[in-house]
Amino acid sequence: MIDLLLSDGPGTATSLSRRLPVTRQAVSKHLAVLDRVGLIHAEPAGRERHYQVDEAQLARAVAQLSAVGSTWDARLRRIKRIAETIELHRTDNQGG
Repeated sequence: MIDLLLSDGPGTATSLSRRLPVTRQAVSKHLAVLDRVGLIHAEPAGRERHYQVDEAQLARAVAQLSAVGSTWDARLRRIKRIAETIELHRTDNQGG
């Protein structure tokens, strides 16, 4: 949904549901969550609401997710080194 809103500009639940393999109700629920967390904003337009991405908030979220990803990558590298060290010691002790 965010990709569609970024590429096509503001959209409604109806217009988005035409482009996605989910119901309008499902789209509406997802839009409500994205609006609640500040990634998109809704403006009333008659009986519909037009949704638009808050690009500044999205950029902040992407930066935070990137930082979390980097932290986990570093943790996983440390776990891998520990596992390799344990395996090396286990192999040395069995062979000799």
